[in-house]
Order: sequence, then structure tokens, then C-alpha cells
Amino acid sequence: MIPSNKIEGVFFGEYISENLPGKKVAVLYPNITQGTDHLEGVKEGLDPDKNEIVSEQSYEVSDVSISSQVSNMKSSGAEVVTTVASPGFTAQAIKQADRLGWHPQWIISYINSDDMMFKFVSPELLDGAISLQALKLAAWIDDPAVAEHYRLMDEYGGPSPTNFTIYAQALAEVAVEALSRSCDNLTREGLMDAVESIKEWHGDLLIDEVNITFSETDHTAFQTARMLRASVEDGKGKWEYFGPLYVFE
Repeated sequence: MIPSNKIEGVFFGEYISENLPGKKVAVLYPNITQGTDHLEGVKEGLDPDKNEIVSEQSYEVSDVSISSQVSNMKSSGAEVVTTVASPGFTAQAIKQADRLGWHPQWIISYINSDDMMFKFVSPELLDGAISLQALKLAAWIDDPAVAEHYRLMDEYGGPSPTNFTIYAQALAEVAVEALSRSCDNLTREGLMDAVESIKEWHGDLLIDEVNITFSETDHTAFQTARMLRASVEDGKGKWEYFGPLYVFE
């Protein structure tokens, strides 16, 4: 269900070449499949005639500090940084870059695209950072589907609503859809047939134009998304969608 790290990387690469041609790029990633998939995707999405990756910096998830990696990226002359780092490492990288007087364009994974990120990094430092999502945001409390999500979390003792609990409900709704289609044949084969029959499915918590389709050869749900940009309003951080829909081909 979650966006593939490679697909996200492809979208980031495409965005950079379309909107930031000529800028030098650095990639910061954990030394696990999540990170190497992201790096592969960025390389695939970038147009090599428009942008060059000048620094590839990996780190171990057990590392205490990534200061050296940030220093290396700064020294490379990078003007754009993409990362699939978790919120803690992403926050550390942004704050360390600020201490060095370096302020590249940050393009950060969807795992950072929640208002809780402003607790790790000040809204002023995160201002202008770009991420991506495919779901309505928990901050949209006036949206009927989001309001219903808040009601469900309250009624059933769920956690405080975030973009991640909204994702969880969207996942649950896809599971219900699949199970409802396999009720006459509740076997592994029947469930797989049901999943693969889901075409252009759209739930109330998905943003416009984002639909979910499965096939016999493709079981990844989210393959479309839009970019989000962090901004500051009345001293508080917020995320806002912008730009076109990105579709993985």
C-alpha cells in the first residue's frame, strides 16, 4: 500500500529536472534497501542533461550523528538534497546544515510529511521543504472525510489523528474492499483474485485524481502523488499541496 521508495525517488528526480534544472544534487540515504531504492529512483527520474548528482551520502540507521555526511554534501557544492531519512535523521541533517550556513532545497520523503515534523525542526528552518503525499491531510478538519476520521479515532480510542492515521484508514478501506470481493472464496487464491480485480478505486481520503489499481503483475497501490511544500503561517508550520499529479509509468 505504501508508496515504493523507488517510485518516490523517481518523482523527486523528475521534479528536480523539471523545476530546478542546472542545480547540483546530493542524496542522503540510510544504508538499507529503503535508501538504495530511493537513490536508484532519483537517478532514474533525473534528466542527466539537466542535473548532476555530486554527492551520495549513506549512513547506518544505528548512527548517532550524520554531521560528516552533511558536511560532505555541503563541500560538494550541492544545491538540492533529496532524502528518504526518517524524521529524526532528516531533522538532524537540516539543523546541521543550518549550523554550517548551508541552505539547500530540501526534498524529503513522505515519511516526514506530517505536522509532527515541525516539532523536530522549527517551521522557519523547514520552510520551503518539499515532500509528497497522495492523501487528504489531517489538518483539513473541515473536510467531511477527515472529520469522520477524527470521529472514528475518538470513538474507538485511536491515536491522535495524523497523516499517518489517515493512511492507515485508507489501507483498511482497501482491505475491506478486497475482502468484500472475495467473500465467496475466502482463500489465498480468492483473495489475490479479488485484489487484482481492483481497478481505479478511489476512497474518500484520497486526494482528487489519485486512484488505486492492482494487476497480476503489479501489487503496489500508490503510484500517483502530488508534491507538498512546507510553509509558515502565523508562526506555525503547515503543509500545502502544489503542482501537477505525478504518475509512475
